[in-house]
Amino acid sequence: MSLVVDSPPGVVSALTLQDLADRFGPMLPTRIRFEPSPGSATEADLVRILDSEDRLYELVDGTLVEKTVAFEESELAAWLIVVLSNFIGPRKLGLLTTPDGPYRLGTGLIRLPDVAFVARARFPGGKRPRGAICDVVPNLVVEILSPGNTPAEMRGKLAEYFRAGVELVWLVDHRRRTCEVFTSPSERLLLVDVQTLTGGAVLPGFELALRDLFSCLDDD
Repeated sequence: MSLVVDSPPGVVSALTLQDLADRFGPMLPTRIRFEPSPGSATEADLVRILDSEDRLYELVDGTLVEKTVAFEESELAAWLIVVLSNFIGPRKLGLLTTPDGPYRLGTGLIRLPDVAFVARARFPGGKRPRGAICDVVPNLVVEILSPGNTPAEMRGKLAEYFRAGVELVWLVDHRRRTCEVFTSPSERLLLVDVQTLTGGAVLPGFELALRDLFSCLDDD
């Protein structure tokens, strides 16, 4: 199945439908923004939209792609941020950001991880990063999978994160109650909800039973 995207009247895409399909996989067409047209969007466009609209976009190859966030994914991200903050804060290890925190991973590549951790050692000159887009690559990135995420999209994100200098990626799937732990695009450990997630070399000493993580979605 290939991506089917129809440009709105009067909008000419700088990329072909096949270009978009090859880049993102069979993605819902509504996630691709056509103003500015795919292939022509800039960081300034992204910042303007993030400041003025209640929608989250990432910038990839000059294309604005909407970040899919649903209620349960948002609840899980909030709970994980609380747990991580309780570990990171007292130890003054660095900073955490939420899904609306953009990171520059390369020229024309801006991602908004669901949760990200930047170690204090990466702060430029010992000072925490400032500005509309963070120039410091996070050490840890967490992506909480939504139904709209495609396998091609997530493979691309993994490659981009590690190429930029991310050390650890957690892909959390609350529907299957699993977490894929990556220390490189090809080094993967699958954890199920009876196992424990650790911070590895990025957050030594951090442990979280997946059962406890997913408990925030339970009724009791």
